[in-house]
This record gives sequence, C-alpha cells and structure tokens, in this order.
Amino acid sequence: MSTESAPVSGDGTVEPQVVGPVVCAALRIEARAVRRGLARTPVVVVGYRARRAARLPGACAALVTVGFGGALDGRLRPGDVLVADEIRGPGGTAVPCAAPRLLAGELIRDGLSAQLGALVTTDRVVHGRQRAVLAAQGARVADMESAVVAARSGGLPVAAVRVVVDGPGHPLLSPGTIGRGLAARRVLARIGPALERWSVLLVRGGEGPAAG
Repeated sequence: MSTESAPVSGDGTVEPQVVGPVVCAALRIEARAVRRGLARTPVVVVGYRARRAARLPGACAALVTVGFGGALDGRLRPGDVLVADEIRGPGGTAVPCAAPRLLAGELIRDGLSAQLGALVTTDRVVHGRQRAVLAAQGARVADMESAVVAARSGGLPVAAVRVVVDGPGHPLLSPGTIGRGLAARRVLARIGPALERWSVLLVRGGEGPAAG
C-alpha cells in the first residue's frame, strides 16, 4: 500500500497500515515466543500495562493481544489457554471479542488446552481476595494490557489469548513459577498457526465480533 493513502498522525508522520491482524504482546519474551509460530503476522510490543500502545498501526484487520495471564478460575491450570469471549476493563466496560469459539477451536485442533471465558484487565497483579472477587464476577483470567489495547481499537475486531502461569493454588511468588513460566512460553510459541488460520477466516467474514 502506498503511503499516499495511509493515515497521517498528529505530528505529520505516516502511520503504517496492515492488511491482516496485528498481534500485541506486553513483554519481549512474549513477543519472541509467539513470533516462532507466525509466518506473516506482525507482532507489536506494547509494553507493561500497554504503555506503548501508540506503537499500534493506524489500520489493520484486527488487534489480538497475547501473552501470559493469571487464572482466577480454579478449573484453569498452568499451561491452559484462555480465549477471551469478552475483555473487561477496570471501570466495568466490556468489549466483545471476534469469533472466540472459532479461535478456540483452531487452538484445540493444534492440541492445546483452550477454553473460553471473560478476561479482565487490572492495574496490578491480583492475589488472594481480589482474585476471588473477580472470579465471583465471572472473570476467568486477569491481565494488565488487553482492555487498554481494546480501548484503542476504534471499532476494529479484537481478540485475546492468554496462557495461564499462576492461579488459585499456584501463586505467582512461589518456587514453581520459573518452571511454569517456561512451560507457558512453550505453549505461547505454539499458538501462531491457529491465530493465522483464524485470521484468514475472520478477514473473509466467516464470523463477526462475538459470534460463536
């Protein structure tokens, strides 16, 4: 695409446009892992709590946040994958996700343990009582970036995939965290092919936002 048709930001620089979806990761370790399975999809590192979300392109087919997450639901174990059917923000807002069942199905097809549920973005790592409160409200996994990215989507389809590292019975600050983190990184490196198959179907209009 020529830069003549690309949008221009407030400082006069040309914002990039992407035909397909863009994957967003908070940390470089997450970005490096997910890139291993991607053949053509760009990955943008948006930083801790999405502080660098301004790096996102001016236009694309969809925004997909990926990375590690903390389980709120005791039925989710370390290494499980949550595909969000909605992304909840700290203020109680909720953004429906694009074709979550389709995405979960593609991940399962690749042998991953994928489940659906609500993802909530918090402003800090949750522990103990706060974890229980969010779980009682129906959220299954917490992160600190997805709602920030969704808020900047401008109506674009959004999706979120989180690999569980910690949760009830598996606290983040424990001796097993390093091993669980390495295992989660291996899972994250396997989600790329499913994401790209899902994105092809999404761009073709197979399912709309929040569709089954």
